[in-house]
Amino acid sequence: MSPIELRSDNAAGIAPEILQAIEAANSGSALAYGGDQWSARLQALAAEVFEQPDVTIFPVLTGTAANAIALSAMCPPWGAVLCHETAHILRSEGGATSMFGAGAVMKGLPGDNFLLEESSLETAFATTRWGDPHHSQPTVVSLTNPTDLGTVYPLARIAALSRRAHEQGLLVHMDGARLANALVSLDCSPAALTWQAGIDVVTLGATKNGVMTADAIVCFNAEVAKTLTYRLKRAGQVASKMRFQAVQLQAYLNQGRWLAWASQANNAMQALVRGLQARGATFVVTPDANMAFVHVDNPMADRLQAAGLLFYRTAPGVIRLVTSFQTTSADIEETLARWQQCL
Repeated sequence: MSPIELRSDNAAGIAPEILQAIEAANSGSALAYGGDQWSARLQALAAEVFEQPDVTIFPVLTGTAANAIALSAMCPPWGAVLCHETAHILRSEGGATSMFGAGAVMKGLPGDNFLLEESSLETAFATTRWGDPHHSQPTVVSLTNPTDLGTVYPLARIAALSRRAHEQGLLVHMDGARLANALVSLDCSPAALTWQAGIDVVTLGATKNGVMTADAIVCFNAEVAKTLTYRLKRAGQVASKMRFQAVQLQAYLNQGRWLAWASQANNAMQALVRGLQARGATFVVTPDANMAFVHVDNPMADRLQAAGLLFYRTAPGVIRLVTSFQTTSADIEETLARWQQCL
């Protein structure tokens, strides 16, 4: 019995188009540290994809590096990043933002469906001792989209949160580890989801969606971009052979591949959700993208694992299921068949 991978989209392999692009770039010599033609093409492509000629894209090696270094460029050491209490930057990045930010702190705020709410921001603003050097000063609002619980921010919510943050003098960061999945779920343009909704900086996740070793910071704020140029070098994220980072992202964004691969993951999850609901399963929250949290007791979870389903137990009585660009309809059908056998 072959196992079925539902632990994480990080567990998926590399899309053939990415490998082909790397191989094609591996010919002759090229200037190091981003002075190559592939890096220049990536900048032009990012401007096209995000419909913003002044955008700057910075390839990095990991999503944690993208988030932490971006936030360090947006938040001073005495500053605070306001985020949802379940945000990945707060709970799953080892304090990287505080480390790269020389002591900047993160403050988790509540919100239904794991989404930050404007009322939570208002409470945080009202209880901040502005101008008091004894207290961290909120400087950035960070939104994770999709959230780590599989929900997606509606465009109107993003715009409202961004508008309120900007009124208070804060910048807005979006953790887009699964940005393509959010775009597919919302059926909107990259521009509409980011700078047109008030986002100053978005991290572009790619390694969860077919890319090998490249994620990115996409910056719509010129001052932050200038700071990032130096912070990324100090953080060891300016690769010598940058052409191989750039060409991965170029192949990813080109011809809408990133959205097609995310559609495969999202559609697989929706088929899985429908099938599980038909079998009586219930969810912590209705998933909007490619990640679901299902109520499953321990004996059932044991049977499912024995049947070859690979997943994480994230809390007592809850398992996480994640689909990827490699998840096929046959995988979903087989998952549902094995689930049925375990009931």
